[in-house]
Amino acid sequence: MSFLLVSAVMLWGLRAAPRQTPVKVILFFGNSLSAGYGLDPALAFPALIQQKLDSLAWPYEVVNAGLSGETSAGGLRRIDWLLRRKIDVLVLELGANDGLRGVTLADTRQNLQGIMDRVKQKYPQARRVIAGMQVPPNLGKNYAQSFRALYPELAKKNDVALIPFLLEGVGGVPALNLADGIHPNPAGHRVVAENVWKVLRPLLLQKW
Repeated sequence: MSFLLVSAVMLWGLRAAPRQTPVKVILFFGNSLSAGYGLDPALAFPALIQQKLDSLAWPYEVVNAGLSGETSAGGLRRIDWLLRRKIDVLVLELGANDGLRGVTLADTRQNLQGIMDRVKQKYPQARRVIAGMQVPPNLGKNYAQSFRALYPELAKKNDVALIPFLLEGVGGVPALNLADGIHPNPAGHRVVAENVWKVLRPLLLQKW
C-alpha cells in the first residue's frame, strides 16, 4: 500500500472516530439581528454564545441561520430546509420585521407557531427558546402592546423558554447601536448575548 493511501486511510479513520461526547446543535433562526447586520458575523451574538460554550468546553455547535430582512412567513418557508440537519436546541428570533411592516398579529402568530410545530414534529426532543421582541408605537399603542404580548403567549402555549426582550438594555441606546439606530454594534451584541445566555444556560444545564 502506498504512503499516500496509508495516510489517507489513517486520516479517514481519525475523522471517522466517534466523539466521546456527541456534539449537540443549537440553531439560531432569525433575521438581521442574529445575522449581525453591518458587522463581521464573528461579532454577532450567536458567535459570542459559541465562544461562551467553547470556554466551558460544553459540547455544542452553534448554527447561525440569521437572514437579514427575514419575516416570520419567510422563516416558515425556510425551516424545513434547515431541519434536514438534526438540531437539539432552537432559538427562534423572528417577528421584528413583521412588526415594522405592520403584518397582522394573527399572521405573525400563525407563522411563529408553525415554525415551532415543525421543529417539534421533526425533533420531538429538541428544546425550544423564543426571543421576545417589541416595536415602536408608530403603528398604534394597541398594536405595539399586543405585539409585545405575543411572545410570552406563544412561550406559555408551547411550554418553551422565553427571552423576555432580546434587545433589553440595547434598544434605543445610541452607544450600543449602529448609525441606523436599529441594529446593535459590537458592544450591543455583547449585551444581547448576555440576555440570551441568561435563558439558554439553565436550559443547557438540564439533564438530556
